[in-house]
Order: sequence, then C-alpha cells, then structure tokens
Amino acid sequence: MITGELKNKIDGLWDIFAAGGLVNPLEVIEQITYLMFIHDLDDSDNLRAKESAMLGLPYESIFSEKVEIGERTIEGSQLKWSVFHDFPAGRMYSVIQEWVFPFIKTLHSDKNSAYSKYMDDAIFKLPTPLLLSKVVDSLDEIYHLMAEAKDMDIRGDVYEYLLSKIAQSGRNGQFRTPRHIIRMMVELMQPKPDDIICDPACGTSGFLVTAGEYLKEKHKEDIFFNKQKKDHYMNHMFFGYDMDRTMLRIGAMNMMTHGVESPFIEYRDSLSDQNPDKDKYSLILANPPFKGSLDADSVSGDLLKVCKTKKTELLFLALFIRMLKVGGRCACIVPDGVLFGSSTAHKAIRKELLEEHRLEAVISMPSGVFKPYAGVSTGILIFTKTGHGGTDKVWFYDMTADGLSLDDKRTPVAENDISDIIERFHNRDKEMDRARTEKSFFVPKQDIVDNDYDLSINKYKQIEYTPIEYPAPKEIMDKILELDAQIAKELTELKAML
Repeated sequence: MITGELKNKIDGLWDIFAAGGLVNPLEVIEQITYLMFIHDLDDSDNLRAKESAMLGLPYESIFSEKVEIGERTIEGSQLKWSVFHDFPAGRMYSVIQEWVFPFIKTLHSDKNSAYSKYMDDAIFKLPTPLLLSKVVDSLDEIYHLMAEAKDMDIRGDVYEYLLSKIAQSGRNGQFRTPRHIIRMMVELMQPKPDDIICDPACGTSGFLVTAGEYLKEKHKEDIFFNKQKKDHYMNHMFFGYDMDRTMLRIGAMNMMTHGVESPFIEYRDSLSDQNPDKDKYSLILANPPFKGSLDADSVSGDLLKVCKTKKTELLFLALFIRMLKVGGRCACIVPDGVLFGSSTAHKAIRKELLEEHRLEAVISMPSGVFKPYAGVSTGILIFTKTGHGGTDKVWFYDMTADGLSLDDKRTPVAENDISDIIERFHNRDKEMDRARTEKSFFVPKQDIVDNDYDLSINKYKQIEYTPIEYPAPKEIMDKILELDAQIAKELTELKAML
C-alpha cells in the first residue's frame, strides 16, 4: 500500500495534470507511463553498462554517441532523462517532443514486438512546456522517494496506485483486479520457469506482471543463469490479449518496465474467431469481463458447442479450457452466478469442468473485495485440463476477509484469510478430515453431481447452531415488575426533591 509522502506526491502529480487540462484517467496514466519508461531507460542503460564493465564485457549503450531521428543525427546523450531534465522548460519540451518521443517509438526494430505495436500510434499529449517541466520535477521527487524506501516492490505499488485512479468500470463490466488478490492467485498456482502463461482479458497485464515477479523471486537462478530459460522468460512465456488499445499500451509497457523484454501483448477479441489458440498454454490466470452479453454471431463456434450462451463469463470458461494444453492449469475469477446459475448453459460449463477435467478448488470471496469499483460477489475456480475427467472431490474455502475493510474505503484491517488459503491449498492432504462447519473442507464429486453441479459453498457448508437457554417467562415477568417498582420508587424520590 502506498501511504504518506509518496502517496501525496503521486496525488500531487495527478493534480498537476488536471490543472494542465488532462483529466481522462487513462490518458494521464498513459502519459505518466511514457515518461516513467523514458526515465527507466536511462536507469537500466546505466545499470547494464556497469554490470558489463564489472564482467569485462563489451556494451553498446542505446544512447550511443550519435542517434538518428528521422533525417537528423543528434548526440544520444541528450535523450537521457538525467541530461534533459536539467534543460530549461522550452528546450526540454522540444527535445522530448521532437527527439525523445520519436526515439522511443522506434526503439525496437522488430515491428512485431509488443512495444513497437503499441508505440506506433502513441501521442505525446502534454500541451505546454510549463506542464511538462512540473511533471518531470514531480516524477523526479517520486523516484527519489522510491529509492529511499528501499522496498523491492515499491515500483509495483506505485504503478498499482496509479492504476487505481481508473475509478470507473470499463466496458462489459471490466474492473481492476486488486493486486493482493492477483498475488494470492499467483501463489496458489506457483508458476514454473517452463510455463507458458496467458491472460486472455489482460487489461494492464496485472496477472502477467505478478507471475513474472513471482518467478524472479522463487526461480531467479533458473531464469537468469540458464540461457535457454532466460530467453523463454523474456520472449516466449507471457501472452496477453485485450480489446482496448490504451490498456494494451499500458500493459505492454508495464511488462517491459518490470523486466520482460518482449511479452506477446496483442489486440484481440478472445471470444471470436480472431483467437485461434488451442491446446497452447500451461497456465491461465484471468479475471474475465462479467455481465457482458455478446452477439452470438461474433462468438467462436467451438465455444458455443460447450455452452450455448451470450454470457461472457461462461464463454470465457469454455475458452480457457480450449486454450489450455492437456495438463494445463487455470485460476480465474468468476461472479457467484457462475457457481449456482440454473440455466442450461450454467449447468453445462460446470458439468464440463467436473466431468471432463479436474476441478480442484472453489474459493468463495466476500462481495467487498472489488469495491469501490463493484460490489459483486465472486469466487475463484482452480482447475486442470485433462480431457478425461479426474475430479473425485473438490476443495472449498469460505474466505471472509482479505486484510482490508469490505466497504468503499477499503482501509487495512487485521482480519486476513489470504495466507491461510495459500497454506491450506498447498497442504490439502491435511484437509481430508475437516468438518463442513470449518472455513475449508472437501466435497465428494457425487455430492456436487446430486446437487445439479451446484458449486456455491452455501450448498455444502454446515452452520453450527448453539442453543441459547432463556429464563422461564414467569421469571422474566417478575424481573420486569421488579424493575418497574424500582423506577416508580426512584421517580417518587425525585419528585419529592423538586
């Protein structure tokens, strides 16, 4: 969580944009992202130069002595943040607009890279030199505070706080997934260095970024000291699709600023025939759009064979099954209606998961998790694609707290089930004897089949009622009369005092 002076500085940066006439949250984040990327290019180039010098290896800076911008050749050093941020406002504005921005747009010669795709039509929108100067100064202060924090995750926290400024839901019921819920899902799935990871509704790439950070923490030696696995991590591991080009641009840069050189982030309607992916991925992490309703003509035919519906949340589940390779795993967020809906399509997708694949877990989340964006009740489904069944029992967990209040304010509280969920999920052999009155328990497959494939935890959780013994009615009446007599006596005494 971002607090104190750093939070105030970011809020102040937001105010600077508003005062300058830029008020669309996505546009503001987009412009901040460009400038952060320019700043990080300078930092990462300096770091790589130092590392190469220590190892005695040659290194050619991207800010080499001469850089070609269009038909002009200029000194590369002028494109470095550490150089131009000291320029007068007018000169800095012209350098960024005329040189730096064209330079970063053509930075990757591979036109198929995620970066090139979404920088091609990027527009520098800061209207005046004065506004740019204030924004650059504010970002310098923010970076200084981040450096002082000495927190490995502070950069991610800052970016997430920026993204939280997107206060309204997007199209088709999209809304930002809280970062701690993403982290929980990643830790439940424990990505491996050889995984191929996809989010077919990636937005700003939160799931992909967090999976990448997890791998760097848990498998650093495997990834960075094995040439083949490093190439896989940088260029072939992460795939994300979305239908909002601004989100894709932010998502691609989010991945790259977190150290993934070439993620495959692409504009695609995942549910349509534009998406040919089948038996491709080993891990899917997603929070697909809820409450969307599509034209059946635009939906891929093989998804409709699994469940004939226009509801996006059901179609995405069918899509995840199709996109996973056999043995591939999925953790996805679904609205509660998916778990107990009585329509033919609802039952069909639940039956598919239970009978044809291995449904492993259903985690019920409280309705406040997505506030202030939405108050919808949700759950997490975890399953493995097998193509021939394999479900014998399903693990349920009744999550009631996530470390934050469940109102619109979402302030920190002591109650938090997340670490318990992760611990119990990875030690399910110890869960066998838990009663259905506890927070987690197993339900045999046959019980679920007998209940029309209902996956709502309330169908199986048992509530313990402790009997309360009350006094006999005569005793209660005697007590009331005694109290009335006492009140009358005291009122008489009070009256005598007047």
